[in-house]
Amino acid sequence: MWIAHHCLVALLLLLCPHLVWSGLPDPPLGTGEHADAWKPDPMHEYWDPANHHRPETETMAGIFPGEVCLECHAQITPGIVKDWRNSGHARAQQPVLCPACHGEDHQKLVFPTHQTCGNCHPQRLAEMEEEKKYGFPSHALAMERAVDAKHFADKPKAEVTACLQCHSVGSKCDSCHTRHRFDPAEARRPEACITCHSGPPHPDDDSYFASAHGQKYLEEGASWSWDKPLKKGNYPAPGCAYCHMREGKHQVADKAVWKFGIREINPRTAENVIKRKRWQETCADCHPAPVALSFFNALDAERKAAWNLLYRVEGLLKSLRSQDLLRPAASERPPYPMDRIARLFPRARIGFFEGQASAFYNVSAIERDYFELWYFDNLAAYKGMAHQAPAFQRRFAERMHQSAQQIENQAKRLSATGPHTPSNSMDLKSIWLDGEYTRFNRDHN
Repeated sequence: MWIAHHCLVALLLLLCPHLVWSGLPDPPLGTGEHADAWKPDPMHEYWDPANHHRPETETMAGIFPGEVCLECHAQITPGIVKDWRNSGHARAQQPVLCPACHGEDHQKLVFPTHQTCGNCHPQRLAEMEEEKKYGFPSHALAMERAVDAKHFADKPKAEVTACLQCHSVGSKCDSCHTRHRFDPAEARRPEACITCHSGPPHPDDDSYFASAHGQKYLEEGASWSWDKPLKKGNYPAPGCAYCHMREGKHQVADKAVWKFGIREINPRTAENVIKRKRWQETCADCHPAPVALSFFNALDAERKAAWNLLYRVEGLLKSLRSQDLLRPAASERPPYPMDRIARLFPRARIGFFEGQASAFYNVSAIERDYFELWYFDNLAAYKGMAHQAPAFQRRFAERMHQSAQQIENQAKRLSATGPHTPSNSMDLKSIWLDGEYTRFNRDHN
């Protein structure tokens, strides 16, 4: 009994080392599920001010009214003051001065968060907070999505800090509204969104600009009046915010059918029926209802074909795993980031439901190829169809089929070699467990 008890305690400490923090005098400096495994850089106070901002106490002290703030900062940071003077805050009947957002005690100044803005804009804050009920992906949960990920604490900080430049939308409002001006007209333009929504994981920019909507914006958008609300009739063609934040509602997850393309979702569930209705209503601002319905029929057909292909390829990889044909094998490579169970029971992870392990360095070539097929080509095909860019969708659908064929050819070659034994394969364990990247990763976390 004594041995069993102590073995259980040891296993708990191995798998859950954060439990030992309760007996230490200093709390962890990070945030999220792995807060005890990483420390914030100075830039974190800008990305996540509620958790990481520390007031500057080595400069001047005093309690100052807003007029004094403006007088001083007109000399120190004139651009900031100029932006504020051009803002709705400055033009309000009762101007919103610096202390309203930053405080008036210079030794206790704060960086504004969503909650700060919500003091005056409670409806917008409530709309954004409502996104949380839809789960990931959403703006409201973006910061949690980053810091709760195992790889955020495991990989070299230089590789993951850039993530927060976009994921900080979950902790402050200036990701969409530039600081001090906070002009809604800026946030309504597509450029405000594509600052983050670009690149292989979310090619929203390329797919939107490839659509008829995006082409019209590129041709005429500079002459449109972006001061108008996001309502029917105000814009010749929709930008990102018009469809995703219809009528200015700060809720971008309430129409996201198919989970933005990364999950296979039954379109007939109650939640998705409601989401589709909202999306069709948005399309009906400019298009007849039958056109909107045909759009969804085409989207469903595209998703069905895509997931049939993805599951077929995933099945190949699982078959290779069951035959011990993946090289390096799970036991030969560094374990999945921060996964203590994997250190005891290494296992190759394949497909969405087993974890996005193939995004990382400790995978075989064929697993990485599958990840790029599922996460990059698949997402691009979905985005093309969702943004009504058929040529863009077809291009990446073709790439999906080409990638699938290449993976199938690799699988045939691996199957022909047979199981890996010391007699027919070189030892990869020492190379992977002590390679340059692995050493850097171990030494810089």
